Amino acid sequence: MSSQPTPLLTAQNLTKAYGDKALLDGVMLGVLAGDRIGVVGRNGQGKSTLVHLLAGVVPPDEGRVVQAGSVTVRLFDQQASLPLEQTVGQVVLAGRAEHEWAGQAQVREIVAGLLGGDSAQTLPLDTRCGQLSGGQQRRVALAALLAAPQHTDHEVIILDEPTNHLDVEGVAWLAEHLQQRHSLRTGAGALVVVTHDRWFLDEVCTSMWEVHHGQVYPYEGSYAAYVLAKATRLEQQAASEQRRRNLMRKELAWLRRGAPARTSKAKYRVEAANALIAAEPPPRQEQILLQFAATRLGKTVLELEDVSLNLGGRQLLDGVTWQLGPGDRLGVVGVNGAGKTSLLRLLTGDLQPDNGRVVAGQTVTLGYLPQQVTTLPEDRRVLQAVEDVGRVLELAGPGGRMRSVTASQLCEQLGFVGSAQSVRVGKLSGGQRRRLQLLRLLMAGPNVLLLDEPTNDLDTDTLAAVEDLLDGWAGSLIVVSHDRYLLERVCERTVGLLGDGRLRDLPGGVQEYLRRHQDQAETPATATVSTQLSTQQPQRSEAKQSRDHAKHLARLERQLDKLTDQENALHAQLAVAATDYTQAAALDAQLRTLHEQREALETEWLKLAEQA
Repeated sequence: MSSQPTPLLTAQNLTKAYGDKALLDGVMLGVLAGDRIGVVGRNGQGKSTLVHLLAGVVPPDEGRVVQAGSVTVRLFDQQASLPLEQTVGQVVLAGRAEHEWAGQAQVREIVAGLLGGDSAQTLPLDTRCGQLSGGQQRRVALAALLAAPQHTDHEVIILDEPTNHLDVEGVAWLAEHLQQRHSLRTGAGALVVVTHDRWFLDEVCTSMWEVHHGQVYPYEGSYAAYVLAKATRLEQQAASEQRRRNLMRKELAWLRRGAPARTSKAKYRVEAANALIAAEPPPRQEQILLQFAATRLGKTVLELEDVSLNLGGRQLLDGVTWQLGPGDRLGVVGVNGAGKTSLLRLLTGDLQPDNGRVVAGQTVTLGYLPQQVTTLPEDRRVLQAVEDVGRVLELAGPGGRMRSVTASQLCEQLGFVGSAQSVRVGKLSGGQRRRLQLLRLLMAGPNVLLLDEPTNDLDTDTLAAVEDLLDGWAGSLIVVSHDRYLLERVCERTVGLLGDGRLRDLPGGVQEYLRRHQDQAETPATATVSTQLSTQQPQRSEAKQSRDHAKHLARLERQLDKLTDQENALHAQLAVAATDYTQAAALDAQLRTLHEQREALETEWLKLAEQA
């Protein structure tokens, strides 16, 4: 008979208020050995307060947290501060000699994973903390927490927004590290993590806590299971929740319809999910959006012609020729410092290339969302600040028709409901200011959007609302983000900057980028001329294989495009035959057959893309 998991932390009647706002009210919960808990909820609901109470950093107004005697609690704080006079090595390795820490595989891995990487990412151990940027200091603080000696297997790791300032590689490394960490792998320790990174939540966590209106609601399973359970709960609520129910159904449909590599590992009840989203259409009316974008933009949107760019002694781009077409939805990935933001600034005209030229179509109207919140009208109210820019926005609606959305409706969609639209801008939080910045950008009526880390300061509910809004926006889109879920959800293509001055197309998306980056890291940086000559003949053979691969991929893509067109045509016929049940059933059967064919082709395409 198996033993019960060991209780590590127990919260009893936790209550905490700030001023007249009660963030937590009589919360009862526990952390057991083996738990991997993700904490979600809207900004300002009390997620950080909850984990600070669990860690004993903040005292409760009422109640208490009981900690088992053998437990070590490690907290990574959003506002981590470092002794600025100490070096990175002194902070992370806590005075241990090199022969001591270098002999520990886990510590070596942490140093390489968070402080190593390419030349733009490396943080030498002798660097003083006072010389580091805020993001670098957070990486050092995270490395120090993970590398600290373990005095017992019963450790509770509490991470408050650990993925902020980590790039795609860093997030993937952290997820793998936590999955392999001894105390978590053996089920002796526990993890509690607050993050808006939904890919990370789905990859690492096995249960979820939702903080909402002073209470904490537990959900079994990963983030995908949480979305299903929450969507089911919202289905049972009043008609006033219709918009939120639709939004959760849409996100659930995306989780179920994603790449086979992802959906095959989903652990929630597939039958219930399929029943809930049976009538949910695809997230975007792609044909309608493409037609509308082409009308607004014409043939030429943005192009790079033999562009080179050197900044700070680094060759970010080297003779790059590339173009963005009307209706393209593009995700850009790369390590921090690879030139992603510089690429966007080239396209906006804020930066000029060293060589080559940037071409913008005559009808292009750019909208650029930088990483930092720009100046906002502090004395205006939220709705006024949006209406100052524009009053109506055209979005794709149900049935593929464009619809007009007022500034007030758009504000409501991004969480400014009722009286929140009358709040002065100067009183908004960081996440609210980020949402307002995006609203003002959209209301200006751009037909090309450039978004640089748009997920900063946004919670998971708001991210879903932003994605829903972008689903109906007609134009060309470029997104720079470390949020893997957002890139897969919003973008149709992915390109990567691998540090060699080239902009590479990545048919396999973020997964292909991570594989290529890993291969590049494992390849020796130097090669002699004799080695190059000796491998010249095999390279010709590899080039031929590469061409054959490309042809096969192109052939599969053409077949997928045809199937998509056939599916769109059948959807249109279904809309017309909605009241003819016999014909509708026949059309639905054809759709299912096409869907199965498309899934088989997509699986084959993904396998080939992995080998490219």
